[in-house]
Amino acid sequence: MAYKLLALNIDGTILKNNGRLQRETKEAVEYVKRKGVYVTLMTSRNLLAARKIAKALKLNSELITFQGAMIGKSLNEKIFEALIPEERTFNIVQVLENFYCNIRLMHERYSIGNRKKVQKNLVAKTVLSSGDPFFYPTQFVDSLGDILIDEPLAVPKIDVYFANEKERNEAAAVLEKAFPTVDMIMQQNGKMEIVPRGVSKLAGLQRLGNHLGIPLKEMVVIGDSLDDMPAIEAAGLGVAMGNAPMEVKRVADWVTRSNEQLGVAYMIKEHFRKQQRLEFLQKLKMKR
Repeated sequence: MAYKLLALNIDGTILKNNGRLQRETKEAVEYVKRKGVYVTLMTSRNLLAARKIAKALKLNSELITFQGAMIGKSLNEKIFEALIPEERTFNIVQVLENFYCNIRLMHERYSIGNRKKVQKNLVAKTVLSSGDPFFYPTQFVDSLGDILIDEPLAVPKIDVYFANEKERNEAAAVLEKAFPTVDMIMQQNGKMEIVPRGVSKLAGLQRLGNHLGIPLKEMVVIGDSLDDMPAIEAAGLGVAMGNAPMEVKRVADWVTRSNEQLGVAYMIKEHFRKQQRLEFLQKLKMKR
């Protein structure tokens, strides 16, 4: 099988734990691009933050961001966008403010969060990893509900951090019953992401594949998180990072080294060195 698309998760996959992008990873991405493979990023991050990583990798690709709610090269060049409407965003916030949680409304250009201190270290880490604050500023307010009354907001994603999974599960049960037009993606450490119904990294890959004319069976997906699992399982070649949870590794076709051990660079060099340039393979096929 000659693979035509490589999709990479960002955090815990191409980035080390300190948020750094290593030279070896950049070189590996350049190597696979020279093989004629389309390289994209798939992430829960916002498009501006993903674009910054893509620039460092010298990618001019369509990027799958906000868990698949937004696909594009830039905010002005989007091929897909799904938003939680203003009124529904307000109603969801009203429900969530009855629980002990930190809420972040992820707009395409900025985020707004409440000041409730829950999972302080996790929230701080997410704020720092969401991108350059100059390009993607974050504002904290006392009451999101009060802000939304005066300034309604439609968003592609809502991030919610709970003190424990019991509180998260109770909130999820209420939201599922009250809002059938949204999906909830559960993460580790009590985090929940709320997205429009039908949005996921896998759905984003399928949409991008349809746009490019590349089926899932001709894609390689590399990831480390629970939200990467459906895409890893559905891809022609699904790869789990060495630092991924065991349930992610179980659905993968291949397990590479960890992000600290340059697992992406290792996998690319091990697998794609055997694959000829796509133009060469196409010419060979025509001659036959």
